[in-house]
Amino acid sequence: MNFPVRRSSGDTMWRRHGWGGSDPWHDFESMWDQMGRFLEQAATPAMGLGWTPMAEEEETDDAYVIRAEMPGIPRENIAVELDGNDLCITGELDEKSEGKVLTHRKGRFSYRTTLSGGVDSERIEAGLDSGVLTVTIPKSREAKPRRIAIAGGEEPPA
Repeated sequence: MNFPVRRSSGDTMWRRHGWGGSDPWHDFESMWDQMGRFLEQAATPAMGLGWTPMAEEEETDDAYVIRAEMPGIPRENIAVELDGNDLCITGELDEKSEGKVLTHRKGRFSYRTTLSGGVDSERIEAGLDSGVLTVTIPKSREAKPRRIAIAGGEEPPA
């Protein structure tokens, strides 16, 4: 004997995505995003580094260019290191407030990124101008994109 299946009038599984079906990738993407946020937050306090400067990354045909905002930070308080394809910019902003209320960040900072391809570590350049640190990391010869000519054969009939 079959018993009737009880269903609620508002079955949330079907209404969750709005299109009447279940998206198997939605939960995976959500978990991926949550894990990324967790690791970013967890890594900084564990290393004792207080804040991350605003930065942008650009990849050109010849190099990787990273620009990070470092207003008021002296050049000697900034360290740029490359380990394989991992770039790390660290330092400290140590200002004495002398009774003033500071509205900007102070203390230790860190910015880390992993570059996607091979780099030429001997030709890296870094410059600090008007509070913006620009790090230019040339790509290795093997990592530069190139166009390959296709040889031989006849043209296919049209």
